[in-house]
Amino acid sequence: MKINWGTAIVLVFIAFIVFIGYFVVIANTTERTNHDLVTEDYYQKELGYQADLDASRNLNELNSNMRVYIRPEGLLIEFPESMLEEKVKGTVSLYRPSSKQLDFDEPIRLSDSQMLIPRSRLLAGRWDIRIFWEYEEVPYLYRKRMVL
Repeated sequence: MKINWGTAIVLVFIAFIVFIGYFVVIANTTERTNHDLVTEDYYQKELGYQADLDASRNLNELNSNMRVYIRPEGLLIEFPESMLEEKVKGTVSLYRPSSKQLDFDEPIRLSDSQMLIPRSRLLAGRWDIRIFWEYEEVPYLYRKRMVL
């Protein structure tokens, strides 16, 4: 049987359409390729962006350092020692870009100007850490990306 140019072109188009169809089905049904939105209320959070910039600037103007360490027991957060523990109020938000089911917020509870998030709550991989707190009615914001 001899295949002419017209038949060959039609067969190539059909093969291409089948390949693209297969690729679309696999991409939409595979759990590995399921990535969620950054946040559900993206536009609402963008309205508060200037407040975040002001809080970050307040932290930069503070003379004390804020530190976050990865320890075998978990994530250790050291707040400035100049701040009284009972006056610090806020939250630590851990965001996992690959899965929103792993995201969580933890209220700030200090002991010796430190807070520990246990290793059992953190899976290996990239985490975006956002620490927002108020001290004497002044907002502060610390952000960091870490890979555990």
